[in-house]
Amino acid sequence: MNVPGAHETFLHAVQRGGDDPESAFRALHALADTLIGVRLFTLMRFDAATGEACRLHTSDPASYPVSGTKPLPDSPWTARVIGRREVFVAKDPAGIAAVFPDHALIDSLGHGAVINVPVVFAGQVIGTVNCLHEAGHYTDGRVRRAEALIMPGLVALLAARGGRG
Repeated sequence: MNVPGAHETFLHAVQRGGDDPESAFRALHALADTLIGVRLFTLMRFDAATGEACRLHTSDPASYPVSGTKPLPDSPWTARVIGRREVFVAKDPAGIAAVFPDHALIDSLGHGAVINVPVVFAGQVIGTVNCLHEAGHYTDGRVRRAEALIMPGLVALLAARGGRG
């Protein structure tokens, strides 16, 4: 689905943001909401050298704060998203519980579906765009539209690096 003006609105917000990566994160969140709908939005950065993840942005800082790093688990999710660079989708709480150790918190917040979009730069997954909503919200059409977040996700992650690859 091509939402008229959605990507242009994102690009203008990033360009107006100057050196503030948070403006790119907010613009990416708004784009994700426009394209597929989102109740909880996070942006993660991954470091292949250390095997660690860091949350750069969240729409729910009380439940999912931006804080230090954590090791990437050796899991089917990691193999799919980081290893094979594939979008992960769970359309219901059972799908979330199968891969996320914090599934009880996710469920308690009313989020029953998730899409994790890997963002690749120079052959490495450098992060993910993560969108959560109520169970059943992420239809096949919305999942296909989520792929349109890859390039804007890259722009936002590069903004966090000060434009360095």
